[in-house]
Amino acid sequence: MSYITITTWEIADGEDYNISLRAIEEKRLPALKGFGATRITVVRTSPRTSAAITEWPDKATRDAAQLKIDEVRRSVHKEDRTRMTGEMMGQVVAEV
Repeated sequence: MSYITITTWEIADGEDYNISLRAIEEKRLPALKGFGATRITVVRTSPRTSAAITEWPDKATRDAAQLKIDEVRRSVHKEDRTRMTGEMMGQVVAEV
């Protein structure tokens, strides 16, 4: 079964959500795909927050990408003015 990560994000107060989203689409999402993610879904959860649901083929692929993910998070945080507010992950155990 695949492995999922769910991260929650908040943009800085006063920042334009659409501008931040564009930076995420142009940099973060392609980086995750390049690290082995098979699907990424971003859900806007409030005017300033989002959740990113990333599917990986397996835990090993996600674990192997961890250092690269951390590097991308540090570098683009300054550009898209977001901060991670939470992270959950685990193996998919059922799906329809």
